[in-house]
Amino acid sequence: MVAGYDRTSTPLTDTLRKEGMDIHFEDDINRVPPSFVDLKMKDQTLVVLTPAVPPHHTELDFFKNKEYQIAKRSQVLGFITEPHVCYGVAGTHGKTTTSSILAHILNTAGHNITAFLGGISSNYKSNLLLGNSSKPKHEIVVEADEYDRSFLTLFPDAAIITSMDADHLDIYGSQEEMHLNYKAFASQVHPNGFIIQKSGLELGNCQARKITYSISDNHAHYVAKNIKVVNGKYIFNLVTPAYVIDGLELGLPGRHNVENAVAASALAIEQGVDMVSLKEALKSYAGVQRRFEYHVRKENVIYVDDYAHHPEELKAAILSARELHPGKKIAAAFQPHLFTRTRDFVDGFAESLSLLDTLYLMEIYPARELPISGIDSGIIFEKVTIQDKHRVTKEELIAHLRKNTPQVFLTLGAGDIDQLVEPLKSLFETI
Repeated sequence: MVAGYDRTSTPLTDTLRKEGMDIHFEDDINRVPPSFVDLKMKDQTLVVLTPAVPPHHTELDFFKNKEYQIAKRSQVLGFITEPHVCYGVAGTHGKTTTSSILAHILNTAGHNITAFLGGISSNYKSNLLLGNSSKPKHEIVVEADEYDRSFLTLFPDAAIITSMDADHLDIYGSQEEMHLNYKAFASQVHPNGFIIQKSGLELGNCQARKITYSISDNHAHYVAKNIKVVNGKYIFNLVTPAYVIDGLELGLPGRHNVENAVAASALAIEQGVDMVSLKEALKSYAGVQRRFEYHVRKENVIYVDDYAHHPEELKAAILSARELHPGKKIAAAFQPHLFTRTRDFVDGFAESLSLLDTLYLMEIYPARELPISGIDSGIIFEKVTIQDKHRVTKEELIAHLRKNTPQVFLTLGAGDIDQLVEPLKSLFETI
């Protein structure tokens, strides 16, 4: 039996409930199914904790006081992956897209693959792919999340590291400390394995072989060249250490995603995937929900939703929209995620959001955090340099867009801004 708590109901929790999972949305030990609070069943119960659960939580306190077996989600992933061939995908940005591309390539090539993804794959309509763990060469793709140092519970056979931009400074305190933990993760890759790393990253000394990738550094081991946009898709050539693959096609928007595809392709090729399977997989890759996901594509209005919540991710999403829809005005609604991230990267957020033509700025989504005095979305708003900017609630945003139809509109953020997707989709489809 599986049960759980979440802060709010979402389409994902709705799906899990339909599959038989008992989920509640109030922090109340009386809402936990009786079999889990029956002390006679304690030895048969595992409590899995994610970083989203605050330190003072009634249900968690109960399980702690009764000395239940409690493990972080990252620890459980470590338990699951340890007996199998594990590929860990780490990085401040690009983990979900890169890991889902890698899983799709390996699956297309006929590998026995399981994948734990951080988003819903559009190809598989799930964040979980299940292989056969009892068969030989069972490979597991897993996101190696740096938050709360979670990736240090993994000891992968091979890894991808996409970026090490500063983030989660509430955990690390400084970018230097965060980099030390990335180096620690790299040192945990199997000595006979390898690390696919973005060109320019400094990972220190580690026994695993280092393989670089890039879309701009011609000295990298794997490089995308002759990148061009044709009918909204990226076409490029992939230079590998042994040969060149011409005419790869990726339907996923954004040059940063071409780079993610190069990273995934590099690991797949190193693990024996052939050119035909690689081409087929990239061409058929359909993306991940909330990663530059198109919801409306009409002549007069285009609507895209994206999970971007870091200044570099915002910049990538906005520039992708400009490249794919040249000459059109780009408007976006952004919901900052976390008080600490807003405080730490206010200048970066303002710089990225100033790339827009029109900005609708919402209030901070707190997630696991308590408010910080003096920190709200206004500190970003003041520094944004464009003139056409507005601070709005969800209701005000929809009302404003009814009267002011954008040419290209983006919703950006990792909080509950995704609740606007269906209302905005309905609005734009009727305009």
